[in-house]
Amino acid sequence: MTGLEDIIGQRETGRMLKQEVATGRMAHALLLTGPRGAGKLPLALALGRRLCCTHPTDDGEACGRCTACLGWEKLAHADAHFVFPIAGVKNTCDDYLPRWREMVLENPYTDLSRWNERMGAGNAQPMIYATEADRTLRKLSLRSATGGWRGVVVWLPERMNEACANKMLKLLEEPPSKTAFLMVSEEPERLLATIVSRTQRIYVPRITEADLAEALQTRYGHSADEAAALAHRADGSLLKALELAGQSGEQALCFELFTRLMRLAWKRDIRGMKAWSEEVATLGRERQKTFLEYAQRMVRENFIANFHRPEMNYMGTDEQQFAVRFAPFIHERNIMGITDLLARAQEHVAQNVNPRMVFFDVILNMTVLIKMKNG
Repeated sequence: MTGLEDIIGQRETGRMLKQEVATGRMAHALLLTGPRGAGKLPLALALGRRLCCTHPTDDGEACGRCTACLGWEKLAHADAHFVFPIAGVKNTCDDYLPRWREMVLENPYTDLSRWNERMGAGNAQPMIYATEADRTLRKLSLRSATGGWRGVVVWLPERMNEACANKMLKLLEEPPSKTAFLMVSEEPERLLATIVSRTQRIYVPRITEADLAEALQTRYGHSADEAAALAHRADGSLLKALELAGQSGEQALCFELFTRLMRLAWKRDIRGMKAWSEEVATLGRERQKTFLEYAQRMVRENFIANFHRPEMNYMGTDEQQFAVRFAPFIHERNIMGITDLLARAQEHVAQNVNPRMVFFDVILNMTVLIKMKNG
């Protein structure tokens, strides 16, 4: 079982949370924010388990043996409640809980695109609806099953619609006793300012390369050289490191789509360009946003590759091989135009603009930008 100080690269944050629990100074609502893959959800789950543990250890960790710990270990404790985005206003989190529980138990370093895939949400925009706030209030109006703490883990609270956010605000303003709201947010700027003001914000920093490399060796079986290379490229994210290691197909898909985008744009293959845009349009919005983030990173990496500074390089083997011939086409005259084009497309995807139009516009404009001469 993972304790608060055992979360990869988050020993200081875990120690601080333990101290707040031990001294009784912990706020009734925490907002855990920070980069993707840094360990926000694992910290929230470990904290919920510690609060409910009936026999904590001398060093302030959950014991791992009591009924409460065993229940939290399976995300099935009677006083553990989970709220997360779902597809469809007629459904509830309880309808999706077995699938969400399965995903998190497999790997708590997860994100919305993986959850979308697990739900089969397609192009739907998962939300947290007002019914979840009502259901949470009803659950908390009952007596605690064990007489101790109750934990409400809200994963991605920025996905609450307006009605839900307002109802959740009332819960935070008048919280039930011995109830901890543990909010795990990727985009805290999208939350109501009044909700943020009712929480204690905990920033979960990027995992250091050393901690990440050690975890990749000891927990995931990579050699020292492999672990060091993955940690260098992962930008402080265990989730990204696992993607790079081939434990997720997202990275390979993004690489294939990016290289095809650039080759088709260079050739000005209209039929191929149309087929590419239609293919990307079917991926679903979260995967489309993931691809556009990847494309922006690859453009930056190829621009930097022109300076021939290996220590500044964060590309994998396949990406580096592609960059050998591609990097010279990303230069001072078109770097900003290409980056702006991809960033604008990302905004349009988030705003539910027709994806076929968005991605055909991307590849059409790329035919002009990629042909620009340097100097």
